Amino acid sequence: MAPLLEAIGIGKTYPGGVVANDGVNLTVSAGEVHAVVGENGAGKSTLMKILFGIERPDRGELRLDGKPVSFTNPREAIDAGIGMVFQHFSLVPSFSVYENVVLGSEPKAGIKFDRRQAIEAVRALSERFRLHVDPLPPVGQLPVGQQQRVEILKALYRDARILILDEPTAVLAPQEVEELFIAVRALVEQGRTVIFIAHKLPEVLEISNRITVMRAGKTVGEVGASEVTEKSLATMMVGREVALRVDRAATTGETVCEIKALWVKGEVNQTLVEDLNLTVRAGEIVGLVGVEGNGQAAVLDAISGLRPIAQGVAYLNSISVGPLSVLERRGLGLANIPEDRIAQGLATGASVAENLVATRLADTRFVRRGLLDLKAIKANAEQLIERFSVRVGGSGAAVGTLSGGNMQKVVVARELSERPKLLLVSQPTRGVDLGATQFIWRSLTDARDAGAALLLSSADLSELLALSDRLVVFYRGKIVAAFINQDDLTPETLGTYMLGLATQTQEEMRLALK
Repeated sequence: MAPLLEAIGIGKTYPGGVVANDGVNLTVSAGEVHAVVGENGAGKSTLMKILFGIERPDRGELRLDGKPVSFTNPREAIDAGIGMVFQHFSLVPSFSVYENVVLGSEPKAGIKFDRRQAIEAVRALSERFRLHVDPLPPVGQLPVGQQQRVEILKALYRDARILILDEPTAVLAPQEVEELFIAVRALVEQGRTVIFIAHKLPEVLEISNRITVMRAGKTVGEVGASEVTEKSLATMMVGREVALRVDRAATTGETVCEIKALWVKGEVNQTLVEDLNLTVRAGEIVGLVGVEGNGQAAVLDAISGLRPIAQGVAYLNSISVGPLSVLERRGLGLANIPEDRIAQGLATGASVAENLVATRLADTRFVRRGLLDLKAIKANAEQLIERFSVRVGGSGAAVGTLSGGNMQKVVVARELSERPKLLLVSQPTRGVDLGATQFIWRSLTDARDAGAALLLSSADLSELLALSDRLVVFYRGKIVAAFINQDDLTPETLGTYMLGLATQTQEEMRLALK
């Protein structure tokens, strides 16, 4: 029997000679979960865009049910039975679930929108595929995991036989991941086929039947999920052995950051953080755990100066940072690796060298009598490029031309180069491949071992568990649990608190918060 979907010898080169796909092959059988894995820049996203009609290949052939096909836009791919759920959802928050699902393909009663039929259709799809989504509430009121299911319903409503899921677990708690996997298995049982794009290898091995591995724009192999281990799969992806393990802090020092009764408000005066008390000591990493939007980012913004402190106080080396400017806070030894490296961490049109001194324009090593010392700036950049293994043609290259992993290395290099006393770290390896992740993890633990105190926020629970010495769990702006990290602490345990299903007593939290 012919495969359901084939990509044969796919090639795609972007302007400037960037080769995204170079003779890529993919064979997907009906009724399977087929994972596609690879580092950033391996060509996965480009291949999926070609399958969904967003991009057109320069060469090669697509076959559906054994017949050649060519898509010039996503509508043609949808009409052929291919649906795609992107990592960043395309939903209208104020619309109900059913309105989002049928948008653009609304059932009609005469010339009017048939709301009853729409609601019934969405409810029937939800029940058939065990997605358990109420069609009536506004999407903006739903948790992230439910919103993702609405995206899946959108594709199923348009009768997708093949569903492409792009990094579907990136923003989900462990329990939500398990619920997603139940839904994926139900899709397959009902005759659908799923292409699963992911970075988290344990999840890939759990949910997929077969795995295609890509590296540097090429297909390097296809394996059965039962035939490989996480380690051997990582080696196929990177081309060398990768060990994502770090040692815990041996000892901790004096208190560097102390937060007392901290409240943070949002733009419309909503409470983002409520009555937070926390200490961070020299030589330790404290992980801030929670589903995104539960206060972790707001805490880091308040300490760094990006948000005002509504009530309470945050001390850095016994000095209250509330009245201080961002520059004054940095003068006390604060450094910040922000969540969005492009919007907050870099000036993408400026050179690598300029970005590496962007926070030090009052430093007499780089500015003399109001003029930039270009020779010193270049020498600083070359030293940091080598030390942090930044892959770039030269220090004068625009930072926006680098890969995501190398952009992140530039941010990490700048923030760690002055040996900070307090380092705020948010999503340090989001969108970063295994090799760069390994390097960034080592850089963070090196800073910890040099005496820095670190506050770490990440959507990746495996990252938090690997790096943190202590963990505090946020739910709706409050700390609901705190742990001293030990090997028996699991993502499932953290997930119970992340979703508000459990709360520790004050006594249980007390020891881990001090």
